[in-house]
Amino acid sequence: MAEPERVVALSKQVADIVDDKITLINRITSETRILALNALIEASRAGDAGRGFGVVAQEVKAISERITGIAGELSTQLAGSIGELTDLGELMVQQMRGQRLSDLALNMIEIIDRNLYERSCDVRWWATDGAVVAAVAGQDPAAASFASQRLGVILNSYTVYLDLWIADTNGRVVANGRPDRFRSVVGSSVADQTWFQQSMATRSGDDYVACDVTTTRLLDNAQVATYATAIRRDGAATGAPIGVLGIFFDWQPQAAAVVKGVRLTKDEADRTRCLLVDAHHRIIAASDGHGVLRDSYALETKGRPSGYYASQDGSMVGFALTPGYETYKGLGWYGVITQKPPGR
Repeated sequence: MAEPERVVALSKQVADIVDDKITLINRITSETRILALNALIEASRAGDAGRGFGVVAQEVKAISERITGIAGELSTQLAGSIGELTDLGELMVQQMRGQRLSDLALNMIEIIDRNLYERSCDVRWWATDGAVVAAVAGQDPAAASFASQRLGVILNSYTVYLDLWIADTNGRVVANGRPDRFRSVVGSSVADQTWFQQSMATRSGDDYVACDVTTTRLLDNAQVATYATAIRRDGAATGAPIGVLGIFFDWQPQAAAVVKGVRLTKDEADRTRCLLVDAHHRIIAASDGHGVLRDSYALETKGRPSGYYASQDGSMVGFALTPGYETYKGLGWYGVITQKPPGR
């Protein structure tokens, strides 16, 4: 048991002990008063011979009543102090647990940010590769075939990607890095895809497009995070767009490693759920695998970039907004950790 939770448990234990002992004191003083009353009765019957004993009995009765009064005052005063101690302990537990969950949520989203920052760098410099530029500079099938081989070499080294696509200005895919695995990609049109349209509208080679996680039919409906940029004439940052390079980050295994890799104690693991949600609070990764790209999480940020709160079911929720990393500003995603109280 964590130290703050131990304080709460001990305060409740002390309250129980006080109640038990004061109840016992009241029972004893009650019995004492009855004995004193019986002694007074017997002293009265004895007349003058019992007068001295009667005085003693009266004093015993008075002392008993004083003890009862003191016990009552003790009960009232201790109840207030113990109640305050319990409240403070519970607040301390809430603050420490909540802040810890918020910190863990921030750590999750920072890991994702740094990872995706690298994706934004990859797409921009790969778009300047000579083979990639040549694939869309003219209508040369040999150039497209060589570019496909070049993309395959990249994929063998960068295992976090599912595939890399090169599209011409009309949105027709002319080459991909895994043509044997994804046979329907080349020749398909991506002209209606947001990542293609926005890439063609970028102003320089420094710009790129980052998209929320989705499934892609041509990649066997795998979960992907898409990054794209314009391929420019002669590979120059200021050259005119002559095509688009789209790279597809293999989201599911990479994100699962992050949400399942949160450092939780053995006691916490079974009652904790770690999530990544997008700007609309749609679940894009979950440590239990439930609701990904299907459900939304009712996150209550109240405009805060990070923090914690107790939900209606008594769970503690910690959250943190993407801070971005370097030139990657993030997409408004949140790291979220929800944890049930111990014993639930």
